[in-house]
Amino acid sequence: MRKTYIVEKGILEDSHICFELQNPVNDLKWQATGQMITDSDEMAFVYLMDEEDGYSYVKFPQSVWPLLAETLQSKVAPVLKWETGKIELSNFQDELQSLIYNIEGNYNYGKVFTTAVEEAFAKLLSET
Repeated sequence: MRKTYIVEKGILEDSHICFELQNPVNDLKWQATGQMITDSDEMAFVYLMDEEDGYSYVKFPQSVWPLLAETLQSKVAPVLKWETGKIELSNFQDELQSLIYNIEGNYNYGKVFTTAVEEAFAKLLSET
């Protein structure tokens, strides 16, 4: 069964944006896949993590989208932290930016999600 983890908050730490998981977890043996998808029903972006027995989801709910926008302006990959470890989220900015451009004006994601993304990432979208 696929596991889902929720990012609760993020902070700027040593020039990295560090996202923190909502619930304490231990002994994660993850590898960053460099891939991101959306969960428009849950209003979230989802980063895929490779585990020994398949993929896990790391969800970035709407409450942390301002930090996602900030991450797009950074040249440094963000880091995901949990109780006993951390991992760099490779290819995060490229994947997120591609999704945002694809979502803009695309109601296949649902009007509510599309509108929320357009508003949260208006600065990025206005630069194109």
